[in-house]
Amino acid sequence: MAFEDALATWLLKQRWFAGKGRKLRDLAVLADAEMVAGDPALHHLIVTVSHGTTVDYYQVLAGLRRSLPDSLRHARIGEADDGRQAYDALHDSDLTRPLLAAIAAEDSVGSLQMHRIPGAVFDTDLDSLVLTTEQTNTSLVYGEEAILKVFRRLSPGPNPDLEVTAALHELGSPHIAEPFGWIETRMDGVPTILAILSRYLRLASDGWSLAATSVRDLYASEALSNFAGVAAEAGGDFAGEARRLGAATASVHADLAHAFGTDELPADAVTEVTEQMFRKLDIATAAVPELGRYADMIGDAYSSLAKLKGPFPVQRVHGDYHLGQVMRTETGWVILDFEGEPATPLAQRRARSSPLRDVAGILRSFDYAARHQLLTHPDRERLSGAARDWVHRNGDAFCAGYAEAGGIDPAGSDVLLRALQLDKAVYEVLYEARHRPSWLPIPLESLAEF
Repeated sequence: MAFEDALATWLLKQRWFAGKGRKLRDLAVLADAEMVAGDPALHHLIVTVSHGTTVDYYQVLAGLRRSLPDSLRHARIGEADDGRQAYDALHDSDLTRPLLAAIAAEDSVGSLQMHRIPGAVFDTDLDSLVLTTEQTNTSLVYGEEAILKVFRRLSPGPNPDLEVTAALHELGSPHIAEPFGWIETRMDGVPTILAILSRYLRLASDGWSLAATSVRDLYASEALSNFAGVAAEAGGDFAGEARRLGAATASVHADLAHAFGTDELPADAVTEVTEQMFRKLDIATAAVPELGRYADMIGDAYSSLAKLKGPFPVQRVHGDYHLGQVMRTETGWVILDFEGEPATPLAQRRARSSPLRDVAGILRSFDYAARHQLLTHPDRERLSGAARDWVHRNGDAFCAGYAEAGGIDPAGSDVLLRALQLDKAVYEVLYEARHRPSWLPIPLESLAEF
């Protein structure tokens, strides 16, 4: 019982723990499989956490040592029932290295099953390093060859990330990271993905960092003024990359349509979609009263969408698309993390939607990239015009590249795209209010300019 108490205390401090702000009523270890025996030992735990009437499942890979070295003290969970020190084993290369060998050999341990993608070849004798940028999962980089994404919060059933990347890999898409294998178990009687091993994108840069560099160059430009076109004149112009990203996105959408099929959303279904948008707006406005001043404008956009007769093409999409989900490699753009928004029910994440939902996500991400550096900037007011110019320039470039590569022309679907952007902004307002209050001005100020 003492270990469960220590585990509960540790879980509450983890940034990937989804129960922040809710009272943790009960915690229990649902499954415990020993993957590595000895000292150190590796145990795979599935933990249930109760919050009122809801129950969440979490995955913990617990290391056990009689004596914990200084290098692992930051990962300490607490004292195990046998007196050994328990810790987060993902920080211990002695225990993460065997995971590679197990996937390569397609081993099984109790209810755990390791799988290797046919033809996948990777070194199994590599030390790992935990990436510090993950929010909802934990990723380990093995040398410069592979990356293992470990899902912390588990959802029984198919995993969209593996499902999509495996299908796109079969089609030969150059815009995804090649999957090598995965680890799974069974929960509620269905296969549940625990971790995915993929090719590591060596020497790649994420889209958010590249965009942020472009924005910094713009704001530091000596020629800066508030006239239109200043973004094109400053160093570090991002428009070319934005256009290529649009083309890559259209290519992935085409492959998703080929792999999973397409459908059309009839007019009555559009009404249902807009009703869902209105419900989310009501919830967000109740939680963040400042949003109320824009409710009429947002509602008018939703009503305009509801009046369209359609039908609208729908297909599998990314679902949580932003600049942090794309990587610029030496050969082009690669798209990551097809699992969708983690807080969204699995069935909804796997459902077909308008591909313009992903376009709206990137356009909102451009707005974030331009505005977040202004939050504490001393010249915030003077730079606001340049920020708007940067957002419009890169948004137009992305949409042009998307249409040129065969995607739906965003310019011909302005009512739908506007509604989707506003729906995303409403989500952002609620998210920032709950998780990053200092960033709340970003979506609110953006809504003021719609």
